[in-house]
Amino acid sequence: MNKIPLPAFLLLLFLLIRTPVIAQTPVMPAGNVISVSISGQQVKIKTTNAFAEVTVYSPSVIRVRMDKQPLRADFSYAVVSKPSPAKAQITQNSNEISIVTDSLKMRIQKTPFAVAFFSPSGDVISEDEPGLGTSWIGDEVTTYKKIQENERFIGLGEKTGNLDRKGEGYTNWNSDVFGYATNRDPIYATIPFYIGIHHQQNYGIFFDNSYQSDFNFGASNNRFSSFGAKGGEMNYYFIYHPQMADIIRSYTGLTGRMPLPPLWSLGYQQNRYSYYPDTEVYRVAQTLREKKIPADGITLDIHYMDAYKLFTWNKERFPNPALLTGKLKDMGFRVTVIVDPGIKVEEGYPAYENGKKENIFIKYSDGQNYTGQVWPGWCHFPDFTSEKGRNWWKGQVKSYIRDGVSGIWNDMNEIATWGQKMPNNVLFDYEGHPVTHLQAHNIYGLQMVRASYEGAREALQKRPFLLTRAAYSGSQRYTAIWTGDNRAEEDHMLLGVRLLNSLGVSGFPFSGMDVGGFTGNPSVSLYTRWMQIGAFIPYFRNHTGVNTKSAEPWAFGEEALEITRNYVNLRYHLLPYLYSTLYTASRTGMPVMRTLALQNTFDPQVYDTRFQNQYQFGDAYMIAPFESTKEFGSIYFPKGKWYNLYTDAVITGGQDVITPLNIKTLPVYVKESSIVPMQSLVQSTREKPADTLFLHLYKGSQPNTFVYYEDDGESLSYEKGDFYERSVTYDPAQQTLTLQKPQGSYRSQFHHIKLILHGFDSKQRITVNGNSTSVDSGPFSFLSPISRFDPQGSFIPAESCPVQVATFANSNELLNVGL
Repeated sequence: MNKIPLPAFLLLLFLLIRTPVIAQTPVMPAGNVISVSISGQQVKIKTTNAFAEVTVYSPSVIRVRMDKQPLRADFSYAVVSKPSPAKAQITQNSNEISIVTDSLKMRIQKTPFAVAFFSPSGDVISEDEPGLGTSWIGDEVTTYKKIQENERFIGLGEKTGNLDRKGEGYTNWNSDVFGYATNRDPIYATIPFYIGIHHQQNYGIFFDNSYQSDFNFGASNNRFSSFGAKGGEMNYYFIYHPQMADIIRSYTGLTGRMPLPPLWSLGYQQNRYSYYPDTEVYRVAQTLREKKIPADGITLDIHYMDAYKLFTWNKERFPNPALLTGKLKDMGFRVTVIVDPGIKVEEGYPAYENGKKENIFIKYSDGQNYTGQVWPGWCHFPDFTSEKGRNWWKGQVKSYIRDGVSGIWNDMNEIATWGQKMPNNVLFDYEGHPVTHLQAHNIYGLQMVRASYEGAREALQKRPFLLTRAAYSGSQRYTAIWTGDNRAEEDHMLLGVRLLNSLGVSGFPFSGMDVGGFTGNPSVSLYTRWMQIGAFIPYFRNHTGVNTKSAEPWAFGEEALEITRNYVNLRYHLLPYLYSTLYTASRTGMPVMRTLALQNTFDPQVYDTRFQNQYQFGDAYMIAPFESTKEFGSIYFPKGKWYNLYTDAVITGGQDVITPLNIKTLPVYVKESSIVPMQSLVQSTREKPADTLFLHLYKGSQPNTFVYYEDDGESLSYEKGDFYERSVTYDPAQQTLTLQKPQGSYRSQFHHIKLILHGFDSKQRITVNGNSTSVDSGPFSFLSPISRFDPQGSFIPAESCPVQVATFANSNELLNVGL
């Protein structure tokens, strides 16, 4: 027998021990660049351990894809745009690959693979953390970015916590979280897009990966920010613009923008879990009208169904749904119904039998339909990732439209099931490329609302209203979103404001929360304050849960009713402003609710936790929400000049001011140079306002343009040019207000314009296209006085602004107004 010499044996043993360790490195980096192929706007790269593809999507957007294996065919449910032609100079040498557009520079280091982005002037915008870059731990992939000095982070959509997310970590896994805590993460929606801010630079990163993803902005470390997922590719879009608004424009250019909603959906919505029977619904509707509380919508929660089975009506509670919706429509109310994805497993139930016949349910890996428990009991779930499943759902949804329903509220679509633990071996079609629950979970809600929107639009042949709880980037193409089952607590009211502000900078301009709180019972003051704030959010929905006290405006006493009615009235006066702002959102992605960081990105005060709840409502208004119990509040005024909405008192920006608070008025301010169109009061959008458009103009030092928009409010004809769009420009240097000739074929419903001047020197006349027009002076009130219910109590009369008013004809010609 031959013996191996001892030194050789030890060497062999050492190699045998070492080799498996090398092959099973716990963290696998991308490694060094081995080969490079440049073609047009794209670079394909092979590294030691990975394959990469870098694409210039536009001069301001560069996409990075990486995987351990050759990249598969490109597919995304979120991204709807293709790369646009861009002048990109791509070169390489032995050390790096350089990509230069007219807006952005990118450098790809070869040893090891690492990327960095620079402004055109050469300033660092973002760069991989040296030594970490992109790596894998098993199937989990993560990219690590160096945290720049004093860097801030905002966005990620529906995330709790502070406006500035520095020092925190977040997980994206759509979750059903009833009565969630104000620091709970994750909650219902996945929007893996954030904005980084430092050194007068801001940039966006959209990580398009539907697996569970994690974002770390310096949580438990002082070295990096990171984003990664439990599986799939490293696939992100880097967006750079000097202005945050343009970053949002580019991001929504990638993932799509909201469709213009029906006008009625911007009115006040009265909801409850649940209103039944139909006589109760009529009672609520009639009381809203009797008490002169403008409203446009009533929502039916799950109790309208027969034993909670989808696509059915409880015939005892709602014997004639079409008659109900018809009568409510005559009263100026549209009906929205809740739909959940679960189809009850019950022999003879039409939706179950038909769904089983059409074979549209998600399945286990052995081919058996997945069954989970929800409201009606054990259910199957449609596969919205297949065209067949979506078409089936569209056909089912149309039954609601035939019954006169105008809105579809998509709930429980995380997917929510009792136990909250859907097995990972459930398979989804994924457009003919089957995947597991791990990859499909976060996009299920997106695909459900897609099917609901397409079905409702086809049946209505006009604009439907859609609402969702779960979402993924791109859901804004179909639906509004609300923040789920919140609590009737002061901190939840303010958290809701931050959630909506974060959704706004993350591509979702049409959003809302359960005003008044869903779980629990608000105090009179909390309810009143919340309803005031509700008047200044995009989707104004009052909603409370089962086994709570009534939460209609008249349920909290006469004083609360009058205060609430004041702000609902103001909301309806502002509909021309709000509708125009949503039109702009549908064209540009610009949110309606705007964190102050949007226009004051590098002002550290707007990130201060004392001021982080303040926001702009459109371009003109700044809202300062406070707990209802506060008697004083510190309000920060960004640079410029600000008017108190109620008195026109002027505050100079660049300072914070301690302000007395009272429950009768919400602190609201108007930015200088603002242009605000308003209308006469109506009780619903079905009622036509008077034919005079009130155009409020606030004197300022900055030029400003407002895009005013009208159409019929419900049809699809605006898509074919039947709209009225008019730019209104204020030039303080020339002291002019110019109304450009309107675009589109629609005729304005307003035949006269009443120009209301705020803060201008006293004048007798103005000119309109050279013709002299008289000016009247006097007080103007945005609110009505509150009755003095308690003769011995304190009383605050309605405040008023000193204004000047001139009226002239609203012609379709260019109008030059000399001020």
